[in-house]
Amino acid sequence: MDSKKGSSPKAEGSKERGLVHVWQAGSCSVTPERLPGWGERTVLQAALGVKHGVLLTEDGAVYSFGALPWRSAPAEACPSSPVLEHALAGQCVVAVAAGSFHSGAVTEGGVAYMWGENSAGQCAVANQPRVPEPSAVSIADSETSPSLAVRIVQLACGEEHTLALSISREIWAWGTGCQLGLMTTTFPVTKPQKVEHLAGRVVLQVACGAFHSLALVQCPPSQKPVPERCNQCSQLLITMTDKEDHVIISDSHCCPLGVTLAESQAENQASTAISPSTETRDSLGEVFESTGVQHDLAVANKLNVGHVHTTSGNAIPSPPDIIGTTETSAGSIPSDPAAPAGSELAQKLSDPSTRENSENHEKPVPSQPLVEEAVPNLHSPPTTSTSALNSLVVSCASAVGVRVAATYEAGALSLKKVMNFYSTAPCEPGAQAGGSSIGPEGLKDSREEQVKQESMQGKKSSSLVDIREEESEGGSRRLSLPGLLSQVSPRLLRKAARVKTRTVVLTPTYSGEADALLPSLRTEVWTWGKGKEGQLGHGDVLPRLQPLCVKCLDGKEIIHLEAGGYHSLALTAKSQVYSWGSNTFGQLGHSDFPTTVPRLAKLGYISRVAAGKDSYLALVDKNIMGYIASLHELAATERRFYSKLSDIKSQILRPLLSLENLGTASTVQLLQEVASRFSKLCYLIGQHGASLSSFLQGVKEARSLVILKHASLFLDSYTEYCTSITHFLVMGGFQLLAKPAIDFLNKNQELLQDLSEVTDENMQLIEILNTLFFLPTRRLHNYAEVLLKLATCFEVTSPEYQKLQDSSSCYESLALHLGRKRKEAEYTLGFWKTFPGKMTDSLRKPERRLLCESSNRALSLQHAGRFSVNWFILFNDALVHAQFSTHHVFPLATIWAEPLSEEAGAVNGLKITTPEEQFTLISSTPQEKTKWLRALSQAVDQALRGASEHPPYGGGSSVQRQEPPISRSAKYTFYKDPRLKDATYDGRWFSGKPHGRGVLKWPDGKMYSGMFRNGLEDGYGEYRIPNKALSKEDHYVGHWKEGKMCGQGVYSYASGEVFEGCFQDNMRHGHGLLRSGKLTSSSPSMFIGQWVMDKKSGYGVFDDITRGEKYMGMWQDDACQGNGVVVTQFGLYYEGNFHLNKMMGNGVLLSEDDTIYEGEFSDDWTLSGKGTLTMPNGDYIEGYFSGEWGSGIKITGTYFKPSLYESDKDKPKVFRKLGNLAVPADEKWKAVFDECWRQLGCESPGQGEVWKAWDNIAVALTANRRQHRDSPEILSRSQTQTLESLEFIPQHVGAFSVEKYDDIKKYLIKACDTPLHPLGRLVETLVAVYRMTYVGVGANRRLLQEAVKEIKSYLKRIFQLVRFLFPELPEEGSTIPLSAPLPTERKSFCTGKSDSRSESPEPEPGYVVTSSGLLLPVLLPRLYPPLFMLYALENDREEDIYWECVLRLNKQPDIALLGFLGVQRKFWPVTLSILGETKKVLPTTKDACFASAVECLQQISTTFTPSDKLKVIQQTFEEISQGVLASLQEDFLWSMDDLFPVFLYVVLRARIRNLGSEVHLIEDLMDPYLQHGEQGIMFTTLKACYYQIQREKLN
Repeated sequence: MDSKKGSSPKAEGSKERGLVHVWQAGSCSVTPERLPGWGERTVLQAALGVKHGVLLTEDGAVYSFGALPWRSAPAEACPSSPVLEHALAGQCVVAVAAGSFHSGAVTEGGVAYMWGENSAGQCAVANQPRVPEPSAVSIADSETSPSLAVRIVQLACGEEHTLALSISREIWAWGTGCQLGLMTTTFPVTKPQKVEHLAGRVVLQVACGAFHSLALVQCPPSQKPVPERCNQCSQLLITMTDKEDHVIISDSHCCPLGVTLAESQAENQASTAISPSTETRDSLGEVFESTGVQHDLAVANKLNVGHVHTTSGNAIPSPPDIIGTTETSAGSIPSDPAAPAGSELAQKLSDPSTRENSENHEKPVPSQPLVEEAVPNLHSPPTTSTSALNSLVVSCASAVGVRVAATYEAGALSLKKVMNFYSTAPCEPGAQAGGSSIGPEGLKDSREEQVKQESMQGKKSSSLVDIREEESEGGSRRLSLPGLLSQVSPRLLRKAARVKTRTVVLTPTYSGEADALLPSLRTEVWTWGKGKEGQLGHGDVLPRLQPLCVKCLDGKEIIHLEAGGYHSLALTAKSQVYSWGSNTFGQLGHSDFPTTVPRLAKLGYISRVAAGKDSYLALVDKNIMGYIASLHELAATERRFYSKLSDIKSQILRPLLSLENLGTASTVQLLQEVASRFSKLCYLIGQHGASLSSFLQGVKEARSLVILKHASLFLDSYTEYCTSITHFLVMGGFQLLAKPAIDFLNKNQELLQDLSEVTDENMQLIEILNTLFFLPTRRLHNYAEVLLKLATCFEVTSPEYQKLQDSSSCYESLALHLGRKRKEAEYTLGFWKTFPGKMTDSLRKPERRLLCESSNRALSLQHAGRFSVNWFILFNDALVHAQFSTHHVFPLATIWAEPLSEEAGAVNGLKITTPEEQFTLISSTPQEKTKWLRALSQAVDQALRGASEHPPYGGGSSVQRQEPPISRSAKYTFYKDPRLKDATYDGRWFSGKPHGRGVLKWPDGKMYSGMFRNGLEDGYGEYRIPNKALSKEDHYVGHWKEGKMCGQGVYSYASGEVFEGCFQDNMRHGHGLLRSGKLTSSSPSMFIGQWVMDKKSGYGVFDDITRGEKYMGMWQDDACQGNGVVVTQFGLYYEGNFHLNKMMGNGVLLSEDDTIYEGEFSDDWTLSGKGTLTMPNGDYIEGYFSGEWGSGIKITGTYFKPSLYESDKDKPKVFRKLGNLAVPADEKWKAVFDECWRQLGCESPGQGEVWKAWDNIAVALTANRRQHRDSPEILSRSQTQTLESLEFIPQHVGAFSVEKYDDIKKYLIKACDTPLHPLGRLVETLVAVYRMTYVGVGANRRLLQEAVKEIKSYLKRIFQLVRFLFPELPEEGSTIPLSAPLPTERKSFCTGKSDSRSESPEPEPGYVVTSSGLLLPVLLPRLYPPLFMLYALENDREEDIYWECVLRLNKQPDIALLGFLGVQRKFWPVTLSILGETKKVLPTTKDACFASAVECLQQISTTFTPSDKLKVIQQTFEEISQGVLASLQEDFLWSMDDLFPVFLYVVLRARIRNLGSEVHLIEDLMDPYLQHGEQGIMFTTLKACYYQIQREKLN
């Protein structure tokens, strides 16, 4: 009834369009007549009721004509011409619908209007028999809150009900009767309700008959497991009875309630109910050919595994030549509990109309000859069909005693009939019904049944009488297998058990993209309502309250539904119409009987159907400039083309695939590939045809044409198909098919010629097949032509014209490109036929095409032997050099071809470079040379671009490069080179050598990834070597040079050791750190120091963690040799000589309690020889000692007790000797400094060019930055800025000034901040070695002097580097004059500035350049923790005394303490300002006087360098002066006597815990020139205070 929208091509032509013709039923002549009284208005859509009709015009107005009894005025009840519905004026109506006696309209805003007869509530108005004027229907979704108005897109009206389809694709119903599909018994329903049963599914369209409803639903993507019991009556759906000699499996359960109401049940019916037609569904999987699968099958339902399909044969004796089949999905037996048991069988019966489909355009293919041979003897050699039978038998066998997942029905299951059934001829494919698949195995094994797909197209029951007869026979559907297993030979069973590989699925693999853009062909038809005339299509005449899926239309690709009063029509993508229901007037078009299952009508190609009760109506479109004609031509040819593709698929491809012995597995695979791509293309064309049909009912805008809008979809599908068919051709597929397919082809010669449109009688069958397979590519020319035709309908300047023009050239160029591809394939095939057989096998590949070859001797190898044969063959992926019996394949990506100049002596020569060979080819003529060079260059270029099968879309081919790039990325496996044999390299190349970034993998697991240069590892890279014994790998990350490890790197050994440091020639050489073992492992240790040729040599520190000892000294050949120091965790300290890892020779040993031994040693901690032992109290023994320290020592000697006579002033003298036998500080870490000098380009310190050093710094920075950019840890922004600022070299011209000094200082701070700078790297390494030395066991107070010396040595050596880089920097200790004299009133606190206001006579003011002033600020903060720790340990005892005193004195209030310390009264503060308030100082006030000075002094602990600490002291003095000035109100000069007590007070109140350490640190590291200046005096004062506080104790 709803014939949807017409069209409007262009406004100016609209007067000639949309003319209305009507013709009546029952009259003898059915000549359409113009509708009387209708003007020139363009009709977009029309709808007919029983006695009236509704028209929708282009401007959105609605007219009614015919009998309109609901109109209020009698005159309007039967108007002579169409009447405008005024109530809808102003609304833009987009669709109209007419029921038997009522009408509906939908506006642009999605509002539905209803008017007409309302006795059954069909207009959704309560208590009003008629609705004269259109009134809006309010449809609100109560499930949403707040409830929203539902937008409607389509209406369908029946006699007593109306359905509306909402924009969210749900159905709303109102009116009366079971055809509403609502779960209600109270009628009429005047408030629209949602049809819950189809909620969650995508409904594409609705249609209404008088008392039944239809919905076109998109197949759901996945399916739910099937229930075991009927939802209504809870009986088991499958029963099994075990008799003596056989098993009866039955699924004849018929639910007494007749109607299924639960949703889950509907879901499974949707996906898996038995189809009542005789057509089988080409859906998820077919007969399985491996026993393994069959076993699964038997258990599938138990586990609810999913949807395994088997086939059930149903042989019925009367008419003898027919066998019906039904297909069920595992376990989903209850197709339709409402159907009486016998009715399904009856539908398998056929009446004389069986052979009808031969009249139809589908021609049935005769059965395969296999059958006749197979039948006579049970033990005959197994054939296709028998194997299928066996799987059936085997599955039955496995099913005994188990609940079975599949049903087998047979009246008398004779083997002959089963075999006949299994080999029935194939027919057209259906679309895959469910979106889910049973996984690859299921799909693989499903060829068998697809062979016999849908063969019984026309064998459907259409007689209701048959059903009654069959019921009286009382046949219940069951399967009886009496002793069947015993009759099957073991051979057959074995055959069934053998897994077949040769299977393919022809159901299209849906591409998500196409489904999103085009109408889906995977649709189902759901019907409900009254079924008395069979109009529901379920094969019975029962009513349905709920929507139920019409199973036999599954996979039929239905794209549109229409309903007459008591019949239904469905249009497929192939332009076939299925019709079912009442046939009183021959409405069904296929027989004289009504039918209860969809039948195919014999109508040729149909694009749209529209029906009233007894009349039909057509809208006529007039042509403008051939625009509409072109569109219709496109749509019609597309549908015809789809039909033809379907025929090819079902009648040629399927049988071909099912043939035995199709040759090698690879060929079969290629054929399967062709078949699946063909299916995909076929499906796309089907979808496109459907979309064009709906497009023609629409506005017909050229730019929304799918082939224009989504051209790539089509171009890609055609290209894919063409690629697979040319591959098949090249592999000689058609020749291989010739033999096995000869019978099949001979029998179907006419069909082949017909399908391939070949007229030449003498053409070979294989050639015809070839033509047939290349047929689809012709379609591209048609697209191009139609688009050009359409383009001519537009102005040349319009965008539509341009777009159509471009698209047309796209399709045309693809057609030409694919034509070229075909020619190439044929040329290649011709070549293989002539090529010697042995090589063919190894060289022939599906995607390989021949470009040129030198069989005409046009190309020869230079210096080849006289009798050698050299044949060069250029393919699109390789150059093959063939000789007598051998050949070598050179991949194109790694071939560099260049012409040789005449001077090189080779006339017409070509030089070919490959990674491992270079050879010269001599061509016979210059033309031949250019031809080969061009062919090679293009082939290499194509190979590098990635052999794109696609031509560049958008016309003209892209510009060819003259020659491929000399530098490129490619993959290559070496076969010759001894070092690289069988290794594979993937990365950048340059003229035949790996060059740039790449990855090299050896077959034994070794792998290098990183930079290459001229074929060798060079630059930064990562290397892994598997260690088989430890099943771990060695792993190196770092720098390489000429194929060897060289420079900085980290090597992790499989044993767990890790080395970080310098390498040279694959050996550890230079400074490095070796960690052995984890802390928990057997012997963890750590060494940091110098290496020479893989051995420890030079100065190094070794930390033996298990023994708790640390050795700092010289090494040679991996052993301690020379001077060294050892400290242990028990406080022992040794310094002296070592020989071969042992203490030998002279040494000094100190124990924790200050006992000292000086003398000779023979082994670790073993005294042997002459020496002196000094006790802590000063007593000492001289003589000969032997024995191990700590376990009794033999002594021969003299005992002295000097303290009896001497004062104890001399006691510390022994300590001064420490360090004499240690390694001098300047000898330490030489390798680290040498490395830095080397980075600056100097062989030895100070020897080299400054500009070169700066160049090296710049190179190091950029190289390191690049490497860091590639590595995952991204630099922070501040680091990046630092790096950028470091790229500017500080330039100095003219006299050196303070500003320049500051510039250098700033540069150094930045340089030392980043490890990418050589100086920064140096500082980082020094900090690491310093911490390694003096942390842990090394935190021994005896090492303090060594630690201080080491820092001073660092300063000296770095200063030398800095002076080398900045030659204008004055030497240590010289003064830089200030550019302007310092203002006298402000004291200066800058590092290294001598103060102008000190009393002592000063030289002229200025900076003094010192290494500590310049470098300590950079170095000391990093070294401070270990250094300060040593100070604290050394001064531990002193500081304890000091601290005790501080705590005691601090208990006193301020006034008392000032008095106690002897501060003069005038300096005592009287009032204090605390937070702005002035308060008097009371006797109890505490911690208030000189508070700011105290606070200032406390900051000494937060600073690092001596200069900063001195500044703090200086500031403290100033604060004291400020405080005193404030209270005295007059200027005064401090005398030391006045100042000292006040300062002492401040020091006490500051409570600095480690004051002693601070004092000693300043003393050791301050610049010597400061000692006599003001800061020096102040420091001395602080020191005096420190000692004074310790003495206070004595007071």
